[in-house]
Amino acid sequence: MQAKNSLGWTIIRCCGVAAILATGCSRWIELAPSPDPAKPGGIAQSIARQEQVPLLMDQVQLSRNGAPQNPSPETAQRLLGTFKDIGLFARTGLMDDAATVGDEKAVHARILIDELIDPHPGDAAWKGIVIGASMFLLTPVIPLQYDYASHVSLELERWDGQIKRYESQSAGTGHYHLFGATPLMVDELKGHVMEACLTALMQQVVQDTSFYTASSAPLPDNSIRSVSVKPRPSRGSTTPFVPVSSSSGR
Repeated sequence: MQAKNSLGWTIIRCCGVAAILATGCSRWIELAPSPDPAKPGGIAQSIARQEQVPLLMDQVQLSRNGAPQNPSPETAQRLLGTFKDIGLFARTGLMDDAATVGDEKAVHARILIDELIDPHPGDAAWKGIVIGASMFLLTPVIPLQYDYASHVSLELERWDGQIKRYESQSAGTGHYHLFGATPLMVDELKGHVMEACLTALMQQVVQDTSFYTASSAPLPDNSIRSVSVKPRPSRGSTTPFVPVSSSSGR
């Protein structure tokens, strides 16, 4: 009889430990409401195939908590895939890989992504100490959180030099317990926030469909694209750049 009671308590303890571990691995994501919510589904537009022009991605800039970062190739491909999904442009591609468009009309895109990340390290450390001191018994009842926000600026330049600018922002919080803090949770949170930003941007672009049709503007007389080239001063240098001119007479 005593052996049966001991076995019963062992089973109860094992079930309790399993419940604590299962609850301690839980996580969920909460997206903040958009400051300027778009209408569900947006406004449908139509465009004839002969009116479609290609879109070339000129530049993707990424900053995280104010510090410049190198965007991954997956980021550019995701952006191009989003443009392709709306069906506005004849084709999409990177400026470096795309075939020369020559005199063909094309739209050039530049995107800036500004990420704000706050994992609440101090709060997480304090709660981790409390959970550890309780021998993990408080794991199911002490939630942790990871905040992520993104602000995306999009600039589309038409073949005649006219520019349209769009902006969107979104934020979310990943709630998790001690054992749920995995890279998968962070990636999932970033994916949801970025998807909300891109959806809002594409809804704005679609509303300007007529601006990007081939017949909306003629090609300029000078089809050579020009870019501004300027020096970048070294960090900490206060010496101004002095223009150098070559003398014609010797």
